[in-house]
This record gives sequence, C-alpha cells and structure tokens, in this order.
Amino acid sequence: MATTQYNPADVEAIVREVLLKHLPGAAVKPNPLVVNISARHVHLSQEHVEMLFGKGAMLEVHKTLYQDGYFASKQTVMVVGPRKRMLSDVRVLGPCRPSQVELAFTDAISLGIDVPVRISGDHHDTPGCVLVGPKGVVELKAGVIRAMRHVHMGHADLEHYGVKNGDAMHLRIESFGCTTVLENLVVRADPKVKLEVHIDTDEGNAVNLDAATKVELIKPKECGCHKHSGNNNGQLTTNMSVVSRQLGVI
Repeated sequence: MATTQYNPADVEAIVREVLLKHLPGAAVKPNPLVVNISARHVHLSQEHVEMLFGKGAMLEVHKTLYQDGYFASKQTVMVVGPRKRMLSDVRVLGPCRPSQVELAFTDAISLGIDVPVRISGDHHDTPGCVLVGPKGVVELKAGVIRAMRHVHMGHADLEHYGVKNGDAMHLRIESFGCTTVLENLVVRADPKVKLEVHIDTDEGNAVNLDAATKVELIKPKECGCHKHSGNNNGQLTTNMSVVSRQLGVI
C-alpha cells in the first residue's frame, strides 16, 4: 500500500492555523526570529537554465537554504553590465522561477547599473543585463533589482505581531558600535514559510550582523497628531535569536 508523504512545514502551518481559528485565546508560541544576509544571486527560469548550461540541464543542490524547498545550486553565472563590467561566479538559487538578478548597492555600482529597490518579482522599470554560462548567453531586458528588505511570515507570525501582508515593520539590531533600526521592512505572508528576515550584504555589514547580540521586530505606530508615520515609537517584541547566513555564496 502506498503511503502519503507529508511536508513537516505544511503540517505545522495547518496545526497553527487550526489553533488560531478555534482557540482564539490560546497562546501560540511565536517562531524564533532568524535574520539572514542574502548575498547577490540569480534566479533562472528552466528555459534560461538550459540556454546557459545546456539542453536538459537541471539545477543541482549545492546547499539547502533556511526555507524548506529552497537551495543554492551548484551552478553559477557571470553577470555582465554596461561597458563590459562584470561579476563572476554569481550563485543561482533554486528552484526555477522567472529570471531575476538580485544585487546589493555596491554590486550595482561595480556593474555600472542604476538598480532600483523592488520586491522580488516586480520588474517594472528595471534594467537588464547579460548572463553568461558555460553553454550559452542570456540577455535579460529587465529584472535586475536591489531586493527590498523584507520579513517572511506565516499565519501564526502575522497573528503574533499584529500585521498583514504588505505592511511595513522595523528591525532593530543591537551590535557593539553599530546598533541600528532598519525601517520599511516589508511583510511577505505565506502559510508555508518560517519566520525569516532578509537583508542584503551592504545592510548586514553596516550593522555588523555577525556580532549582533539581539534583534527585534518593531510594529510602527503613528503618533497622535497623524502627521508622521513609520517612526520608531513601536511595540518591541521579546528577544529573539540571531542567525546570520550568507545565502547564495560558497
């Protein structure tokens, strides 16, 4: 008899949703807060994978990432900007999705590209580039972005912090000499994800994330006069653990 395989993340999400729906007063323990540095990387469609790495090529797992089902692949590409400036060995992340290049500000300067801040997948008014692989070349007309810093949240996390998809939060990082509040952290809701913040390499270096002793998510509050929004008068959560991981790097 065939047995059904269940994804542990799906089971956990269903249990949390049922608890929140049927036991409104029940205290659901929040997930630990994980803050990760997302280094420059590339997403590729299957069509572009085959154009760059050969017909029938598939992305191969090099290292699994924090979110279930996602991975840094063994494949890398060269990203070429105007005037033939280039970044070599840029990691491809899987699984396949519409092609996109995510850079930090300093990466964009190195390439000579004026890159806008966008939510992943939003390619309107974005520049393109050339991707070079061992078997071919792909010219992207658009899709080079600086990924807007964001926090992935499941249903229980949204309930715990009192926010919804698309809301902006603040992230406070305590590290010696570099304690900082990063504002405008966009909430990205998905019932299958684990609580995780993504900031880029420039931001992670600026706050010395590797040496951070505490991180907190802050839900911003408007002041009484309603003339200012998004200030730092927010509600601090309990202390959470700090995890720094370079995504998409060897």
